[in-house]
Amino acid sequence: MSAVLPNNSLPAMHESPGLWTLAWRRLLGDRVGVICLAIVATYLAMILASFAGLIAGDWNKEKGVSYANPAFLAGAENLEAKEVTNKDAVTQSKPVDLSDIDPLAPRYQEWEERAAKIAVTEVKRSETLTFGGDKWGRDVLKKAVKGAEISIFVGLSAALCATFIGTLLGALAGYWGGRVNDFLEWFYNIFTSIPYILLILAFAAVFKRGLDTIIVILALTGWTGIYRLMRAEYIKQCGREYVQAAQAIGASHFSRMFVHILPNASHVILVQLSQHVVGFIKAEVILSFLGLGVPVDMVSWGTMLAEAQNELVIGKWWQLVAAGAGMAILVTAFSMLTDSLRDALDPKLK
Repeated sequence: MSAVLPNNSLPAMHESPGLWTLAWRRLLGDRVGVICLAIVATYLAMILASFAGLIAGDWNKEKGVSYANPAFLAGAENLEAKEVTNKDAVTQSKPVDLSDIDPLAPRYQEWEERAAKIAVTEVKRSETLTFGGDKWGRDVLKKAVKGAEISIFVGLSAALCATFIGTLLGALAGYWGGRVNDFLEWFYNIFTSIPYILLILAFAAVFKRGLDTIIVILALTGWTGIYRLMRAEYIKQCGREYVQAAQAIGASHFSRMFVHILPNASHVILVQLSQHVVGFIKAEVILSFLGLGVPVDMVSWGTMLAEAQNELVIGKWWQLVAAGAGMAILVTAFSMLTDSLRDALDPKLK
């Protein structure tokens, strides 16, 4: 007579890890990928804190003298600040007599002198700032943090929109084929026949400046790459057995496109998304550098670099270093993280 084994003596059934679990394990095993992921996460936390006003909320306040030296150059002479001070002193020492033209001119002068005294007593401009100041005495380090918020927000938002457009159109073209594919291919060829940078500049010159305008411009001009890849991915996946099985059990076209096929193409979407973020951050910097990007009352890495080109002539390099280093570190980390994600999500490594 055979004995019945208790339930706790049965061998444990281990569920095999899924694609994302295996990809996460591979990513954690990549030291370079982990470091880049930490850098990107730090940038994202910084821009969230900036958006909430916890840091760099007063980036546009004039806290230092003109071209205030960095803290590590506290002893260096600032000739530009002295020149501005001397000009103000000369202007104040030679008031213009307008009493013959306007009888209230003496009152105007009195009010101006009173306002000047209040400004002097209320504002004490520092000779040095943490990483130096710009022409108006604004903190360059805080400008770089606020500029990172704008540039990264534009890059992420535009990349999400472009990825959505490219994924949707690529899925339609690859799944349906026929006339739908022919029409979308014709539409795709129109956009790719024009050089990318010229297309961006043309849209930027026509539309009104603003963050939403930049996001729309980059999204409308950057969807073509992911469309091409997603179209090919859907053509390949449509012939797989799991799609035919879904069709056999009566799954709708929508279910087959976005419930069955889309998860199996998600690794392509994620890699393309990260690549587009890097490209759109650089595109926003170029547009703002050329004066076609963010409005004048906002700051980004591009506007800082545009200001820095004039400051280099007089030897003021810290705004260039702050914006350039901030952008270079993020772009490099994001690019290397994209490579690590591509390796981790490669289905051939499963």
